[in-house]
Amino acid sequence: MALGTGKYTYERVDGWGDLPEGWEWGQVGSVAVDSKDRVYVYTRTDHPLMIFERDGSFVRSWGEGIVSDAHGICLDAQDNLFMVDRNAQVAVKFTANGDKVFELGNRDQPSDSGWTDESRTVLRAAEPFHHPTDIALSANGDVYVSDGYRNARVHKFSGDGKLILSWGEPGEGDGQFNLPHSVWEAKGRVYVADRQNNRLQVFTPQGEHLETWPGFLQPCKIFVDSDDIMYVAELGGRATICTLDGTVLAHLAGEGSDSPDQLVAPHGVWVDSHGDLYISEVLQSARLQKFERKG
Repeated sequence: MALGTGKYTYERVDGWGDLPEGWEWGQVGSVAVDSKDRVYVYTRTDHPLMIFERDGSFVRSWGEGIVSDAHGICLDAQDNLFMVDRNAQVAVKFTANGDKVFELGNRDQPSDSGWTDESRTVLRAAEPFHHPTDIALSANGDVYVSDGYRNARVHKFSGDGKLILSWGEPGEGDGQFNLPHSVWEAKGRVYVADRQNNRLQVFTPQGEHLETWPGFLQPCKIFVDSDDIMYVAELGGRATICTLDGTVLAHLAGEGSDSPDQLVAPHGVWVDSHGDLYISEVLQSARLQKFERKG
């Protein structure tokens, strides 16, 4: 069954991913593809980072005993690995060989945003981090972290891990967030998935609000490819492909469909050098799917 339209038409690759015997996809928080088109599956299982070749053959796993709560991930051009460990309250950079470069945040020490087990509401903006969500890079190597489940901020760090600035506060207005779930910089603009406000917001690299794009279905992950095409994974059962000015090129899958050929709860998205699409899912679907580009 084909998904999408025109140039952005895809077919699901049935059975992709040769999982070792007894392993499962689990709640796949994120997915990324490296410079060799190897696929990194970041999942909340006993094997938090599973790596596959493009054809789906299993390469290895990594992160056992290191990652406690896989959420967001990205890779740079040198295949350095940037990972958000949500419950641990940290974002960490590793080299391609698995050596730790730096760790952002105070491990196991959430910042004070007013959120408590008794009052589950973000009352105020706080420092890094209180259940961070995703991580991304700027062209000059700065690091962005969206800090969303129990905070309402985006934090920007230098390439060596020093905090440059933070912006955002709880709310529904411009520059305010209700669960900032992903961040991505492209062409000098910073895009933030404001999940529970069902929108994307666009900022300058200094955190100044530029635009608000409504109409998304709980956007969870933003990825921009080398052709400056944006892919947005939406928890409400959809993925949207658009330009950097917000012009929609295609919607993939129907809203809330439970067909195995559709999307149920997309949480992560990435595209390889061939244009093929990888979408990770959570909640009841709990899987990683590959879609081969046909358009």
